[in-house]
Amino acid sequence: MIRPFHLENIREGRFLDRPNRFVVRCIIGRRTCEAYLPNPGKLWELLLPGRTLYLVENPRGKVSKIPWLCVAVEREGQPVLLHTHWSNEAAAQLIARQRIPGLEDARIIRREVACGRSRFDFLLQRGDQPLLLEVKSCTLFGRCIAMFPDAVTLRGRRHLTELAALCREGTPGMVLFLVHWPHARHFLPDYHRDIEFARTFLDLRQDLAFKAVALHWRKNMMLDAHVRELTIPWDILDREARDSGNYILVLQLSEERSIFVGSLGTVIFPKGFYLYVGSARKNLAKRIDRHLRKRKNFFWHIDYLRDQADACTAIPIRSSERLEHRLAGAVRKIAGWSVPRFGASDCNCKSHLFGMRENPVHDPRFMALLQHFRIDRLESFL
Repeated sequence: MIRPFHLENIREGRFLDRPNRFVVRCIIGRRTCEAYLPNPGKLWELLLPGRTLYLVENPRGKVSKIPWLCVAVEREGQPVLLHTHWSNEAAAQLIARQRIPGLEDARIIRREVACGRSRFDFLLQRGDQPLLLEVKSCTLFGRCIAMFPDAVTLRGRRHLTELAALCREGTPGMVLFLVHWPHARHFLPDYHRDIEFARTFLDLRQDLAFKAVALHWRKNMMLDAHVRELTIPWDILDREARDSGNYILVLQLSEERSIFVGSLGTVIFPKGFYLYVGSARKNLAKRIDRHLRKRKNFFWHIDYLRDQADACTAIPIRSSERLEHRLAGAVRKIAGWSVPRFGASDCNCKSHLFGMRENPVHDPRFMALLQHFRIDRLESFL
């Protein structure tokens, strides 16, 4: 067992909501409290209402007036580290104990190494050769496949390109992904959320070393010394990381509205959230950008609803397979209602628009649906 950081008096809280990127509200005992969350990722799949959070006293609580620090969240009985900065300390401990496969002969020379426009996490020494190491914390995973990132990361892509340039100039480099899920067996860049990061990852495979390992955290936040190296299925990445596939638009109406919808005439839309399932055989990003804009010529049914919606979020599901109708069928099973014939004039589906009273992003059933179509579905290709 390894203790990367000294934690005392770990408390458990129950997640309520996330007012902003760096604050969560939770219940500790019978009190509602706020905790600082040192993780800017979306964390949709982890931060669901009622999930157990691991909390310690916030050392800057008197200054920030936020009394707690959130260090992990529990999923299926397993703590998942959320504190992104602590991932580096975990990496340092594992390297020092020769637990990272392929880095058994490495030792840390310096941390926070500035090179060009970027700052990399470690400078290592392997024999008589230096090695620049960048560490990424991965909290997105399905049953056995992990992905990174869980949000668009321009900084992460810049790290890859600049580290690869240094490699070509003669300084070897590696990107190490710490996957905080002991059941992971495989790793892929998340081409659904950040296609540019994924394509860069793929393009630089000959210049830059990539390594992903699965970690096992105990409930006392001790780290199991056993580390498993994950495989990267490059063939799946090459086939799937294309700008085509499917998407779900999540739209919100804050009140009931009567909306003219082209060939459907005037439709009454109850207050709530709406999920529209669509596809694009090419230029998926442009299709989604068009949907997110309000000012445009109306062409599809969804254009009329988008114009009246109070908010709209796009969720891409890139795929080499045509999944639109299967996806619509899966959404229909968890939805509260559907709008007949909406978006389904050219197929046999009864509808491609479905309604829910509450935000689906906070619904475990919807998160399970996304996990299946984005991640777990790929297991059949392994």
